[in-house]
Amino acid sequence: MTKRGRQAASLAAVLLVSAMAAPARSTSGQPSLPSAGAEDTPDPAPANVGRAACAGCHAEQALAWTGSHHDLAMDLASDATVLGDFDRITFTHDGRTSSFSRKDGIYYVRTEGADGELHDYRIDYVFGVDPLQQYLVAFPGGRYQVLALAWDTRPAEAGGQRWFHLYPDESVPAGDPLHWTGRSQNWNTQCAECHSTDLRKNYDPASDSFATTWFEIDVSCEACHGPGSRHLAWAKAGQPAPEAGAGAKGLVVQFDAGRDGAWRFGGKASTARWQGPPRTSSQLEACAPCHSRRRAIVAEPQPGQSFLDAYMPVLLEPPLYHPDGQIRDEVYVYGSFLQSPMHRAGVVCSDCHDPHSLQLRAEGNAVCTACHRAASFDTSKHHRHVPGSEGASCVECHAPETSYMVVDPRRDHSFRIPRPDLSARLGTPDACTRCHEGRSAAWAAGIVATWRGPDKPPRPHFGQAIHAGLQGQRAAGTALAAVITDTAQPAIGRANALALLPRHPGPMAFEAYRVGLADTDPLVRLAAVRALEPFAPQLRLAAAGHLLSDPVRAVRIEAARGLAAVPPRLMSPKQGLALEAAAQELIEAETAAAERPESQLNLGSFYAERGQWSKSEAAYRQALRLDPSFVAATVNLADLYRIMGRDEEGEELLRAAIATGRETAAAHHALGLLLVRRGQLPAGLRSLGRAAELGPQTPRYAYVYAVALNSAGEAAHAIDVLRKTYERHPTDREILYALATFHRDAGERAAAARYADELVKLFSWDAQARQLARELGLAVD
Repeated sequence: MTKRGRQAASLAAVLLVSAMAAPARSTSGQPSLPSAGAEDTPDPAPANVGRAACAGCHAEQALAWTGSHHDLAMDLASDATVLGDFDRITFTHDGRTSSFSRKDGIYYVRTEGADGELHDYRIDYVFGVDPLQQYLVAFPGGRYQVLALAWDTRPAEAGGQRWFHLYPDESVPAGDPLHWTGRSQNWNTQCAECHSTDLRKNYDPASDSFATTWFEIDVSCEACHGPGSRHLAWAKAGQPAPEAGAGAKGLVVQFDAGRDGAWRFGGKASTARWQGPPRTSSQLEACAPCHSRRRAIVAEPQPGQSFLDAYMPVLLEPPLYHPDGQIRDEVYVYGSFLQSPMHRAGVVCSDCHDPHSLQLRAEGNAVCTACHRAASFDTSKHHRHVPGSEGASCVECHAPETSYMVVDPRRDHSFRIPRPDLSARLGTPDACTRCHEGRSAAWAAGIVATWRGPDKPPRPHFGQAIHAGLQGQRAAGTALAAVITDTAQPAIGRANALALLPRHPGPMAFEAYRVGLADTDPLVRLAAVRALEPFAPQLRLAAAGHLLSDPVRAVRIEAARGLAAVPPRLMSPKQGLALEAAAQELIEAETAAAERPESQLNLGSFYAERGQWSKSEAAYRQALRLDPSFVAATVNLADLYRIMGRDEEGEELLRAAIATGRETAAAHHALGLLLVRRGQLPAGLRSLGRAAELGPQTPRYAYVYAVALNSAGEAAHAIDVLRKTYERHPTDREILYALATFHRDAGERAAAARYADELVKLFSWDAQARQLARELGLAVD
């Protein structure tokens, strides 16, 4: 019998268990119990009581949850839970052969370790169940690492029942962060929080070790509903617990989005509207932490917290998303769903998914026709395909799948109208050509245009502006500003436009910044304050000082980061106090992931902005202790040493980083600047040139190299470098300005005027550019 069957069969026994607290489990195997008497006398803070206590009254929900992906999220490795073939089977990937075996009820894998050699490892836990199962191995320091070799649990006829590598087309050597023994495959940091209930990471920076614990090994009742002791006390007493307030039933999290209302069709309307009290965000707030690409900004996020008070989500940035917001990397659901018309209409997760079994509410198109009248949408007149065919399926057109982890298909929850015309222009995926293989997006766009007719042109989409911004197109600034100021666009799309705005300044940008900094959506506000980075600190303060006291923690943190360099003398007493409070929240946010070198880098940068050199140095050094190959920390530390007058130490650091063979443009650029400062011009030029060669996507490297060449008397070489960079980055202000001035100084006034004209067209607001154009004889309004 499978684990699903065994758990379902044992549910009756679970229901007979008295309402008692389940012991917490830890990776050390030592249980700990909640406070004694929590059920009889509610504590000031609610405590966990465990699934057995919940199942006693909520049998139907417990039955639906049993065997679900939440139930099977993680478990001890045993004959009942291990699905992979450990019968002395072997698997070869990238020239390395691993073997799987079982002895005395214990499961083992012999595979490549952190040193590149084969070792035997014991399997301690299983992770997930369908369509794949992964396996955890214990390492020193309380770490658990996730094998890159996974078991395909699909039926054999579907291609499953086999071992496979999660990076089948890549060579991931020992020492690489993506190697299964590396930090990016660490369970404690990367996986644990969303596969267990009430997880406590318990990381100790001094020893770089974990003592991670959980209350229940999988995603159980209290992972979503919050600790249940008060609710249990209410149920036993038959009245609300005093601490919870009348009518609250002692619940930590209130899921009220479906109460006293329903989706109803009005008259002849084809799409239902919500009839009832306004819907709340409680479900999205509960689901988003584990169904989004984000990082925690508090040490121990709790159920019931506002998502942006506990987490910082990523925006629709490359390479995670395509320019039009379609999923690209493994980003889960949150970022997609925020783009959807369903989200704007008030749809919540449980409208489509049963929150306990996680299954869809209905089969096939029926889940959609609950709100979209079948007579209007589930018909060939709408979908233009044969009924019952793949093309007639709502989700195949509006929520296409992308597979991650080789065998795990995930649907895009932006529920977008297929736009092959956009795909043809932007090079993004197209739902039509996923099925019509061999056809182009342009072909599909032509077909759809005939369906739509000339009287219904396609609507503007924020993806056009995002693509223009990413490609450096001339009209990008205007397009991005138009998206930012259009509140009909999804907030996350407008936030993404703000992220790109600093690359494309222009007269409309000022209004876009003003709107973004005062927007009602916190995602837009935090993106706006990030986008102020190119401005002087005092200008940032004038624009975003009020966000230091924003009601949302994520916004306050970004405001503190953006205003860290503002001199205290420029701040009012109230602003100074607000900055100190927000700064403490920022430090706590980065400390929450103290085991990540990136967080230490962020702390180092923040302290450096505030002139706290010793704290900055300590954070950068900690980042390098965690990851000696972390070049960004090396470069920042070397720059800190420049400020502190310790260039000799900085040069040593940079040369050591380059000597590892992991050449990066940033390291060569920093070394080149250091050598030029120290009067070693030839060596400095070589490093700056190497940076420009390694980082063609960053025009700044080429610009600095060209300026250094020009200063060294190599004007022709400098102009050649700038011209080649201009071909890749035709809207970069620094490149255009340098081309105009270098040609002017070389006596090539016609060429100089051509570039100056381009500069003024792109940056008409720039007084320096306008003055240069006048010097070259151009008429400037």
